[in-house]
Amino acid sequence: MDSILQSIPNSQTIIQAANLRDLNALRKLEAACFPKDAWPLIDLIGALSLPNVLRLKAVDEGRMVGFAAADLRPGQDLAWIATIGVLPEYRRRGVASALLQACEGRARVSTVRLNVRVSNKGALVLYHGLGYTEVGFWPRYYQDGEDALVLEKLIGGGQSRL
Repeated sequence: MDSILQSIPNSQTIIQAANLRDLNALRKLEAACFPKDAWPLIDLIGALSLPNVLRLKAVDEGRMVGFAAADLRPGQDLAWIATIGVLPEYRRRGVASALLQACEGRARVSTVRLNVRVSNKGALVLYHGLGYTEVGFWPRYYQDGEDALVLEKLIGGGQSRL
């Protein structure tokens, strides 16, 4: 059994390290969370196996209910949250916050960035509430042509490099 990295208060959900054995569960989670632009199989395999990727899963009663992967770039003192998703029925229970904070705490960098659809108001409220600020804009980033906002959080008191 994988070791528990963190428990979510008032919940049975726990945060654990993810690995290649989680591929099928991650495919289902991606399809449920990102119907417009779920990652293809090869990208999911990469997220679960490439070096310099921090991968965490949220598990409730043996079921993956959330996932986050961070691309660690220690030479740049930076981590990119490449993906973070929580099953719809588990949203607004602290799962995304716990995954994001676990990534921030384990990344060992001073700056964390992520991108988000401009229309994803729920995620924007979450990210802003956790201290992320807008530092960039990527027009037509998503497959359907929607724009993305780039958000950043300074963890170690550094300054933005964008």
